[in-house]
Amino acid sequence: MDWQALILSLELATATLLLLLPAGVWLGRWLAYARFAGKSWIEALVVVPLVLPPTVLGYYLLVAMGGASPLGAWLASTFGVQLTFNFLGLLIASLIFNIPFLVQPVQRAFEAIPRNLGEAAAVSGLSAWQTFWRVELPLAWPGVLSASVLTFVHTLGEFGVVLMVGGSIPGETRTIAISIYDKVQSFDLAGANQMALLLLVFSLVAVGASFFASARLVVRR
Repeated sequence: MDWQALILSLELATATLLLLLPAGVWLGRWLAYARFAGKSWIEALVVVPLVLPPTVLGYYLLVAMGGASPLGAWLASTFGVQLTFNFLGLLIASLIFNIPFLVQPVQRAFEAIPRNLGEAAAVSGLSAWQTFWRVELPLAWPGVLSASVLTFVHTLGEFGVVLMVGGSIPGETRTIAISIYDKVQSFDLAGANQMALLLLVFSLVAVGASFFASARLVVRR
C-alpha cells in the first residue's frame, strides 16, 4: 500500500471540497433561480469538464498554467509561484474538473424547492439570507450532501487531469490513482489490486451512505 499517495489524495479531496463547496452552492442556487438570456450557455460551460476527455482538459490546463503561458510566466517572475507539477497545480485542476459534480446536484436540489416557500418566508419577515439558511438550505441539504460525497470520491479517483497537470512526483503529485497506474506499469499487480480494491470499497461505502442519509433526510422532511 502506497500510504503517501493515499494521504496526498485525501488531502487533495478535502481541500477541493472545502474550497469548492461554498462557491458551488452559490452557483447552483443562482442557476436554479436565475432567468436570463444565455443561461443555457453558462450551464453548458459548467458541464464541459464532465463531458471532455480528462486528457483534453488536463492538456488545456497545462497549457494555461504552464511556465510558457502568460499567467504562468507572470506568476513565476513576480511571486516565484509555479502552477504545474506541484500540489497547488493539482488543487486548481481539481477545483475545475469537479465543478459539474458539485454544481449540478446542488442546482437540481434548489430547483426542486417550491418557489412559494421563499415568497412565504419573505412575507413572514425573513431576509434573503435568513430564507436561505432557515428554509432553502435545509430543504436542499440532501442534494448538497450527495454533491459533496461525489466531489470527494471523484477527486480520489481522478487520473487523466492529475497526470497531465502534476505528473507522478512522490509526496507532491503522485495520488493513489497515479500510484495504481505506476504499479501496473511495473507489473506489481498485487499492490495495484490492493489500492484499487480500497478505492472501490471506499467509493461504494461513501456513495451508499450518502444516498441512505439523503433518503432519511427526505423522509424526515
